[in-house]
Amino acid sequence: MAATYRNLTATAQVKVGAGKLKTIFVSSGTTPTVAVYDSATASTADPVIIATFTAVTAGLYVLTGDEGGVYFSKGLYVVLGGTTPVVSVFYE
Repeated sequence: MAATYRNLTATAQVKVGAGKLKTIFVSSGTTPTVAVYDSATASTADPVIIATFTAVTAGLYVLTGDEGGVYFSKGLYVVLGGTTPVVSVFYE
């Protein structure tokens, strides 16, 4: 399956339902932070896929889990922080 992407400048629900997180690219921002949850709603109470980390601008974060990515079952919810973060999330 080919990866889909979504460009984010703020916290967002990226996908509802099962899938696979492949890569996160941080292209700009001042001290940008990223956290990713397995959630079908705007909730941080669901399982954490990636705990909050401060990204290097411009940084590429390739996930190398099963078959080149990390599976999620409920959905993909990405929380961004810092000043003016610009992040691309690649998923299936």
